[in-house]
Amino acid sequence: MRIIYASFIALIFFSSCTLLPKSWRKGQGFAKIQKSTDYDFKLRMAEKYYINKDYNHAQQLYDDLFRIMKGTDHFEDIYYKYAYCAYYLKDYLNAENLFKGFVEAFPNSPKSEEMDYMRAFCFYRQSPKVQLDQTNTTKAIGFMQAFVSTHPGSERVKDANDIIEKCRAKLEEKDFENAKLYYNLKASNPAFLKAASLTFNSLMNTYPDSQKSDEYKLYIIKSDYEYATLSLPEKKEGRFQQVVTDCNDFIDRFPDSKLKKQVQEYQDLSTNTLKTLKNEQTKKTS
Repeated sequence: MRIIYASFIALIFFSSCTLLPKSWRKGQGFAKIQKSTDYDFKLRMAEKYYINKDYNHAQQLYDDLFRIMKGTDHFEDIYYKYAYCAYYLKDYLNAENLFKGFVEAFPNSPKSEEMDYMRAFCFYRQSPKVQLDQTNTTKAIGFMQAFVSTHPGSERVKDANDIIEKCRAKLEEKDFENAKLYYNLKASNPAFLKAASLTFNSLMNTYPDSQKSDEYKLYIIKSDYEYATLSLPEKKEGRFQQVVTDCNDFIDRFPDSKLKKQVQEYQDLSTNTLKTLKNEQTKKTS
């Protein structure tokens, strides 16, 4: 048993020695690699870390080499992998800047198109939850649109357009939530109903091809109807007439909508209210 155990230990030791880099077998750790002035060796080690997806250590070595090897034949590849290290470490702000810098430094590189796409993709990666500020979402749309215009024949155009659609959907959802907030605040101040109507109108104009357009239009009708109900007597007629107009517009634009029944109810309520108002006016003048 002792002989078998000793043989097993020897096998492990031999395997470790053959798999590890020569410098590591001598006991040289990362600190010694980083301090080394043998830049070809340091570059080889950076490559090993990168290939093994140890982006933290690879990034530190590429950072040392970035300035030293600027202008050499290795610099383009160093720049490329240095940028990706930041990306894989989820440092998207730094990665975006590095991808941009690569395109500026190597505009004719075969990798320039990829870097241009990745720059835009970093903004998409930084796009937050719907409830938060959507500045990066807007930037992602802008940079992806620029990519499509600049590289119309790229195989990445489809992915870029898909991301644009996803970002637009997120912006639409946020705008929808903002518009609903105005509507839900109506109890505190009827003026919010007018604000809701205007916001939903803006929403329809901003996203004319939205699948929720009929829902937005129903909110306009509901907001205008409730606003008309709470209005001063001398303003009711004009505002209920606006509701009827909106209902007719809805039925023309969305004849197959599942919300059509609700719209017809608001149309009937408004029409009946208008009849009542006219009867009251007739009585007053008679």
